[in-house]
Amino acid sequence: MTRPALHQPAEWARHSACWLAWPSHGHLWRENLGPAQAEFAGLCIAIAEADGEALNLLVQDDEAEAQARLVLAPVLSKVRFHRVPVGDIWLRDTAPIFVQEASGALHAARFGFNGWGGKYVLPEDDQVSSRVADLSGLPTEAHDWILEGGSVEVDGEGTVLTTRQCLLNANRNPGMSQADIEAALKLGLGAEKVLWLDEGLLNDHTDGHIDTLARFVAPGVVVCMEAQDPGDPNAATLARLATDLAAMTDARGRRLRVVQIPSPGLMENEEGEPMPASYVNFYIGNRSVVVPTYGQPADGAAVAAIAQLFPGHRVVGRSARAILSGGGAFHCITQQQPEVP
Repeated sequence: MTRPALHQPAEWARHSACWLAWPSHGHLWRENLGPAQAEFAGLCIAIAEADGEALNLLVQDDEAEAQARLVLAPVLSKVRFHRVPVGDIWLRDTAPIFVQEASGALHAARFGFNGWGGKYVLPEDDQVSSRVADLSGLPTEAHDWILEGGSVEVDGEGTVLTTRQCLLNANRNPGMSQADIEAALKLGLGAEKVLWLDEGLLNDHTDGHIDTLARFVAPGVVVCMEAQDPGDPNAATLARLATDLAAMTDARGRRLRVVQIPSPGLMENEEGEPMPASYVNFYIGNRSVVVPTYGQPADGAAVAAIAQLFPGHRVVGRSARAILSGGGAFHCITQQQPEVP
């Protein structure tokens, strides 16, 4: 039987649910576990409230479910709990990517996962994709190469944005060339054109995931960040990225319109190392766009700028500083399941 052509819809297409995993691992989060749980709850409520979308929440055990039920009381009717072990909460990278046939029928695309190039190999994470796919009840498309959902950004019309630092990294798929990766993205996500940027934010342990750098907000329109302070450690990277994007055309032949918003600027961890804070790591829900904020001076301006890009959504900023201590923000911990028309 001929395999149907499949594509990943844009994130602004309607969802039937969002998949997430409750933060539970004290040995990973340490003193930030409680604050991260509070921020996680804030994200969930912002996604689900005001007639928003359903939440599929993975929990480790009875204690984790009880904790989540308590703080998610305002939207509990929208939450479905699933007892699934995970290494940590980064479902953008460990869960399947949901793809559609032209008819709208959904499939769960499962890719290999190797702990972001072997840097963070956590028990159970390499099984999350198959377990979530099974829970979804959808047909599964299994792919035998490494791909994290945060490393690709799609417009739903055949264009895929990614970075060479990640997808061409020897720690992911050393036997695959750029042409091989593009062919695999065509098969797996329906890519008609792959746009390659170079590198990501400083100290990003994902090796330059695109979802901290540039996001499609509409066909032909990309948002990225601009340093407000010459002391921003990512100033040169962000400037080059905006220039490169402005020279690109998408799968439909449109030259990209590039919208720049402020960068959070320098944020350091307890060891004094820069953290990969990003305002473009937002999640686009059915009703709300939830923007991570970090207690930085640019928070308000960034949320306001993103609100201008989503006139049909409620755009809200929610704290993600504790979640950032784990390496990412809201987009990194969510995975949308598209709605079947």
